[in-house]
Amino acid sequence: MRGNRGELVGVSLTGDPERLRGLGRVFLFGGGAEYRVESVWFHDGRPVFKFRGVDSIAEAEPLRGAEVRVPFSERRKLEPGEFFHSELVGCEVIEEGTGERLGKVVAFVEGTGPGLLELDSGLLTPFVRAILIEIDPAAGRIVARLPEGLKDLNRP
Repeated sequence: MRGNRGELVGVSLTGDPERLRGLGRVFLFGGGAEYRVESVWFHDGRPVFKFRGVDSIAEAEPLRGAEVRVPFSERRKLEPGEFFHSELVGCEVIEEGTGERLGKVVAFVEGTGPGLLELDSGLLTPFVRAILIEIDPAAGRIVARLPEGLKDLNRP
C-alpha cells in the first residue's frame, strides 16, 4: 500500500511493465473480484495501482498480497515463441524419444533463474529452450529433452 488514497504497490512479472498503464480492468486473486483501474504509475520501478472505489488505506488493506491478473481481452499480443504462464498450466509434458508422460503442468514457479514448470508428478523442469524443445499450448503439449539425471534429481 502507498499513501492514504488506497493505492497498492505491485510487483510486475511482465517483460513490458509500461503496458500496465493502459489497463482498464483486472481481477484480484485471493478473492477473484474484478476491479476497474483508475491509474497506474511507477515508483522505483514498481507499479502503483489505483482502483475505482478503493479510496483509503482501510479499503486497500484487504487487497494486500492479492495477485493482479489481466483479462484475456486486455493481454498484449505475444511474439512467436512467447507464452503466458497461464497457457502452460494444464499442458502435458512428454519426454522426447521415449514418449513417456512426465506430468501435467500445475504451476510456473518464479525464481532467480529462468523459472520452473512444476508438474503434477512432482518433477520440476527448467523453462529453457534447450530442455523444452516443443511448446504447443493450443494442443496442450510440451516435448522435453531432459538432461541426464534431471528426473531423479527432483522427484519425490
